Amino acid sequence: MYELLISEVAEKNLKDFSPDERIFIAEKLKYLSENFEILKKSKKVKKLQGYNNYYRFVISRKIRAIFEVQDDKLIILIIRIGKRKNIYKDLEL
Repeated sequence: MYELLISEVAEKNLKDFSPDERIFIAEKLKYLSENFEILKKSKKVKKLQGYNNYYRFVISRKIRAIFEVQDDKLIILIIRIGKRKNIYKDLEL
C-alpha cells in the first residue's frame, strides 16, 4: 500500500466540488493508494507523456487526478484534481 499525500493545489481544487463529490473523490483516492500496482495496468491509470513518474487517474467519467509516484518511499502525491476538460490546462509540473 502506498502512502497518499495531497498537495496544497489539490486541496484547493477539492473546494470546487460539493461535499458529496469530495467524499467520493476521497474514497477513490484511497482505493488508488491501496491498488496502484493493479490499476496502473488498467485504463484508469495512465503515465503522462513527457513527465517522469507523473500519472493521471480517472476518478469518474468527468473527474481526473494528476499524481506523482515516489517508488523509493511508496508515496503517491496528488498534484491536481479537477474536471476532465480543465485538468490539463496550464499544467505546470
